[in-house]
Amino acid sequence: MYSGRAVLANARSQDYALVMPLMQSLNPRIVEALHVQALGLADTVRVRFERLRHETAGSGLADEDLQRVQVSCEALRTTTRVMHCLAWLLNHRAHFAGELSELQLRRHGRLIANFPASDPDVVTSLPEDVRTLVHESERLYERIQRLEQAWRSESVASAGAVQRLRERLARAVQETTSAA
Repeated sequence: MYSGRAVLANARSQDYALVMPLMQSLNPRIVEALHVQALGLADTVRVRFERLRHETAGSGLADEDLQRVQVSCEALRTTTRVMHCLAWLLNHRAHFAGELSELQLRRHGRLIANFPASDPDVVTSLPEDVRTLVHESERLYERIQRLEQAWRSESVASAGAVQRLRERLARAVQETTSAA
């Protein structure tokens, strides 16, 4: 099990957004590293929001109910964001392991686009360590979005190359049959 500090330190030290432009394509090492990071973040988020719910339950403040609802909503939003990342990563792990074809992955392995962002006013009202976790989940989601966009555009480019090769072969066959 990962501690919250270890996960956050690891996330900061391995900012894959800086590495991605240097990578040729999505590979199992990237997916595995992000999977480990997402698992640790998911566990840390769950534990910390659960503790925050207990802390706000007996605060005695006038707006205690509103605060509890806001904390619950942000906990759900943050956890769901991380779970979507994990689902995407698990699909890619399955593809690299030969359990999913590329066609299956392309059809069913999409990351949800335009996932609702956290409410900045609610996030500001959260303790600093919880705000950090929310921001870490947002950064992870953005990384996965960039990976997916690059992966999908890469396949379009390679599909174009395959199409050009087919056209060249067709021309070559036509020229050969015309000459004969």
